[in-house]
Amino acid sequence: MRWFEIALVALTFVTGLVWLLDKLYLAKYRAARETLLDDGSEPWYVDYSKAFFPVLLVVLILRSFVAEPFRIPSNSMMPTLLTGDFILVNKFTYGLRLPITNKKVVSIGEPRRGDVVVFRPPHHPDQDWIKRIVGLPGDTVAYRNNTVFINGTPMAYQPIGIYEGKGSGREMTGAEELEENLDGRRHRVLERIALPFPDQGDGEWEVPTGHYFVMGDNRDNSEDSRYWQTHFLPEENLRGKAFLIWMNIDGGIDTSRIGSSIQ
Repeated sequence: MRWFEIALVALTFVTGLVWLLDKLYLAKYRAARETLLDDGSEPWYVDYSKAFFPVLLVVLILRSFVAEPFRIPSNSMMPTLLTGDFILVNKFTYGLRLPITNKKVVSIGEPRRGDVVVFRPPHHPDQDWIKRIVGLPGDTVAYRNNTVFINGTPMAYQPIGIYEGKGSGREMTGAEELEENLDGRRHRVLERIALPFPDQGDGEWEVPTGHYFVMGDNRDNSEDSRYWQTHFLPEENLRGKAFLIWMNIDGGIDTSRIGSSIQ
């Protein structure tokens, strides 16, 4: 999606520049030199720029500072998010950021534990990923025996039952579904009853200032902070907070997920 952002900014800049030059200089020059086309119309590039610049500018402002659409490409956030979910991300909850550079220019709020966030991982800065914030700056986060510990306190779990996947998530059928109380924020997670590999991501980490510890809700099928070389997500890599599912297309349209809020 980064290429789209770059193209949008470039097209907005070019069409805006043509519109401005025409208003300040080119229109007067054409009138003085009588260089209007035979039918009295403007050159095509001026006509197109005037037509598209306002539209491009509105889209750029909305995507950069209000809400941006993303598509979920994997099963790492099941059962909260499914492959094929199209979601909206709030772009101003954590502050206003410039397009392309993602540099914060206005601070508004800070991430909370349990937020589902879109970000650019430090080892793949050209990609957009989505996970849940588990550890805040200054926290000690541990993961042992399928349990999250925050500052030495184990998070509570309530069994839901055996999960039945659908679409691209059928591979997770048979996993155990639980409700995790993440320090007051309740959401559902998946755990495999029988793991095909020995590494469950166990460990303990101290979250440094200006960083976060993120995990996928599909705990045994998520490349998250537990496995990164750096382990932590820098604050400047945040893109926004996911808040709504507006469509799901995974071999077909699942209308039951339209309009679902993201907990």
